[in-house]
Amino acid sequence: MNIMDNLMNVFIQTFGGTGDEIRSFFTPGRINIIGEHIDYNGGYVLPCSLKMGTHALIRKRGDDTARFASTNFDLQAEIPLDDVAFDPAHDWANYPKGIVRLMQDDGHTIGGFDILFSGDIPNAAGLSSSASIELVTATALNDVFSLGYEPIELVKLSQRAENQFCGVNCGIMDQFAVGMGKDGHAIYLHCDTLDYKHVPLNLGGYTIVVMNTNKRRQLNESKYNERRSECEQALAFLLRAKSASTSCQFDTKLTDLTPEAFAELSHLIPDETLRRRARHVIQENERVKQAVAALESGDMETLGELLNQSHASLRDDYEVTGLELDTLVSEAQKNPVCIGARMTGAGFGGCAIALMKKDAVDGFAEGVIAGYEKVVGYAPSLY
Repeated sequence: MNIMDNLMNVFIQTFGGTGDEIRSFFTPGRINIIGEHIDYNGGYVLPCSLKMGTHALIRKRGDDTARFASTNFDLQAEIPLDDVAFDPAHDWANYPKGIVRLMQDDGHTIGGFDILFSGDIPNAAGLSSSASIELVTATALNDVFSLGYEPIELVKLSQRAENQFCGVNCGIMDQFAVGMGKDGHAIYLHCDTLDYKHVPLNLGGYTIVVMNTNKRRQLNESKYNERRSECEQALAFLLRAKSASTSCQFDTKLTDLTPEAFAELSHLIPDETLRRRARHVIQENERVKQAVAALESGDMETLGELLNQSHASLRDDYEVTGLELDTLVSEAQKNPVCIGARMTGAGFGGCAIALMKKDAVDGFAEGVIAGYEKVVGYAPSLY
């Protein structure tokens, strides 16, 4: 029995009825190759979508009730569509509920429906399971109820749902990578203008291994929003200096500054912690540009070194790694078949990636798992 036949059976067991008029949709997860904590600072990122993702089966109802279920979680939710509100007890179901609410706020009428989700993205691993469930919900509702959104509008709506309904002050990278990905390519995205291009992910004799710490995290319970606030504070110091002096020249974002310009202006930020946060953002933004150039020229050694630099910056200046991610990356970097590794996603747990020789994955995995387990006490998962 294939996955869709199995999900159809689960849908019918969960919601009743027959298989008539049930429709299916899919959206992927994502990794970010480089450009971490840059999207909400308006700079460049380089994510790519994954084969892993989220399936959704949906069927209209004859009333004004929405029912949500998942093969990944025991919790189910049922809500009246005239009162869609955030409810902590609904846990994961708040992500699709947020899509419903934002579509209603846009003036659309959505009728009753049953929807079943099933994903193979590890939960809370930093591979954008939330963005994937948001986009698959948005895509399904847009199609089933003929709402007329364009793909880029669904991307923007999904980000707003996570910001305004779920309370995670994320940038647009995750939703954009999920909604606009292309097979065999990364996305070179400017998060302020949304200008982008697909960059062929030609890694030659190398491959990317995704390494899951298996440490759960919840972004709205982490220091993610705190880091965004710290960037805003650092920027405010620079903007005040800009208004008072013609020698302080940049536009409106930290990512408008080059590393060289920041070296001249960093003294204007009086707090050392805020200075380090800004330094990471500005240098990481530059690393994304260099990584695209390395990909396009086939220079994997440079790409690997940029990954290493990124992790060091996220560890030391941005402080979003921790024991598990640092151990995982260190175990990868000490293996000679790996030319670069770093955490990916928001941090505080979740996943890292390693750029390594394609023909040496098995031995690499064994060494990383053993080294990590010795330090942390349990094993990571590698994909």
